[in-house]
Amino acid sequence: MPPAAHRERHFESTATVRDIVIGMADGLTVPFALAAGLSGVAASSAIIVTAGLAEIAAGSIAMGLGGYLAARTDYEHYMTEREREVREAQEIPDQEAREVADIFKTYGMTDEQIAPVLSFFRSKPSLWVDFMMRFELGLEKPDVMRGPKSALTIGASYAAGGLIPLFPYMLFSDGLSALKISVLATVAALFVLGYVKGRFTGTRAVRAALQTTAIGALAAAAAFGIARLIS
Repeated sequence: MPPAAHRERHFESTATVRDIVIGMADGLTVPFALAAGLSGVAASSAIIVTAGLAEIAAGSIAMGLGGYLAARTDYEHYMTEREREVREAQEIPDQEAREVADIFKTYGMTDEQIAPVLSFFRSKPSLWVDFMMRFELGLEKPDVMRGPKSALTIGASYAAGGLIPLFPYMLFSDGLSALKISVLATVAALFVLGYVKGRFTGTRAVRAALQTTAIGALAAAAAFGIARLIS
């Protein structure tokens, strides 16, 4: 019986997971801090809900725009560097060839072993540039649609995360009672978020859950303290 073919499985959606974590983490902490700060001064949960929903809408747009601009900046940076590498391969090919040789020498290759590789790259300028982008500059070509995807993912995740700490205020008219449930819901959501992140990225799920909960709780507590101080 022939041995089963070896298949390597690698997680390839780290950018999406990162956007979800960023969006939900901020969505959980910022609206929570706002609602918690208002709960000490607002007599009705209706005021807290109205303010919270307004913050979630504004935060989703702002976070989504930030994600779009960040992804767009990465793409423009990559294309600018690629244009420079194309120009250098045309204008100073010998210097670029020496840079390629230096890279291979770090792997223990000799000049005789490197020579046919350089000859191949000179005949394939596009592949030459691809090699330099990856191994000299350490840049991978970003997805041209990364900006819109990132904006939608972060914005939607922020909105989803923001509704969790705000939901108790929709159920209870007493702000202080809703606050207690909001704290528990926020901590639980942070733990689940960290656990899922750990499972997807291949790290220890429980450890990732505890880290996310601790960091998120500290951020929420700091934001809550500032909100209460200002109010």
